Amino acid sequence: MKRDCLRLWDLTREEIEGIIDRAIKLKAGEDSQKCPLIGKSVGLLFEKPSTRTRMSFEVGVYQLGGQAVYMTPSEIQLGRGESIADTARVLSRYFHAMVIRTFEHERIEEFARYADIPVINGLSDLHHPCQALADLMTMKEKKGKIEGLKVAFIGDGNNVANSLIEAAGRMGFSLNIACPEGYEPDADVLEDVREGKGEIIILRDAKEAAGRADVIYTDVWVSMGQEVEKEKKRRKFQPYQVNSALVGCAKKDVIVMHCLPAHRGEEITDEVIDGPNSVVFDQAENRLHTQKALLELLLA
Repeated sequence: MKRDCLRLWDLTREEIEGIIDRAIKLKAGEDSQKCPLIGKSVGLLFEKPSTRTRMSFEVGVYQLGGQAVYMTPSEIQLGRGESIADTARVLSRYFHAMVIRTFEHERIEEFARYADIPVINGLSDLHHPCQALADLMTMKEKKGKIEGLKVAFIGDGNNVANSLIEAAGRMGFSLNIACPEGYEPDADVLEDVREGKGEIIILRDAKEAAGRADVIYTDVWVSMGQEVEKEKKRRKFQPYQVNSALVGCAKKDVIVMHCLPAHRGEEITDEVIDGPNSVVFDQAENRLHTQKALLELLLA
C-alpha cells in the first residue's frame, strides 16, 4: 500500500527517528555507493519557485540512483485546465513518486487522493514537513537530542510553525511560539497534536518565548503569495525581530535556525544569521539528507 507524506503527522515517532538516524549516516557518507532508486523516477511538480526544495530533491534523487523530472503547471496540461485528478492518474503511470510544492494544501490532498504513487509535500500554505525533518535532524546534530529541548519560534504562525507544532507533538520538545494576535498557527493543527508529547504555548512577548531557549527559530514575515500584506505585517512584526538582544535572552549555547530564504534586516539581523550561534546553512544542507532518507522509506 502506498504511503504519502503530506504533513509530518503522517509519520510516526519511530519513522521520524529512523529518518533522522538514516540521514545522519547518509551525511557521513555511509552507503554512498548504494542506489536504492536505480531505475525509478520522481516527478517534481512546482507551482511555487524554490531554491532548497528543488535542488535538494533533484540532487537527492540522483544520488540515490534515480531520475528527477522538474515541471511547472504551465509546462503540462494542468496549466491548460486538465483536472488535478486526471493529472494525478496520468503521472502515476510515469513516475514512482511525486513531490509537489503548491499554494492551497487542498490541492496536494486531492492529487494524493487520485495518485497511485507516494506523494510528498514539498511545501503548501498549511504544512512544510520536509523542512521540519531537516529541522529535527539539525537539533539532534547540534544538541545531541530532541526530546526535552526548549524551542522558541518567533514570528508568523505559518506552515513552518504548523509543522514544528507537529514535530513537538511527535518528538516531545517544548515549543513556545511568539506572534502578534491574529497570526497564530492553524487551530486544527494545534487540536490534532493536543494529545501529543510536546508542550506548545502561544505567547505575545518574543523575549518571554526566547527565555532560556535551546533553539530560536524564525521565518519570513511575509510568505510567498501574501505580498499584499507586506507593509501591514512589517509594522506588526517589528517587535518579533531576531536580533542580538533577543538571542541574549536564551541560553549561551542557543542555536539560531531559519528555513531560508531570509529577509535580512526584517525578521533576522545580519549579526545573528552570520553569527556564532547560527546553524542556518547546516539546516539548509540537511534538507538533502533527510529527504533522501524519506524517499528511501517511501520507495526503497
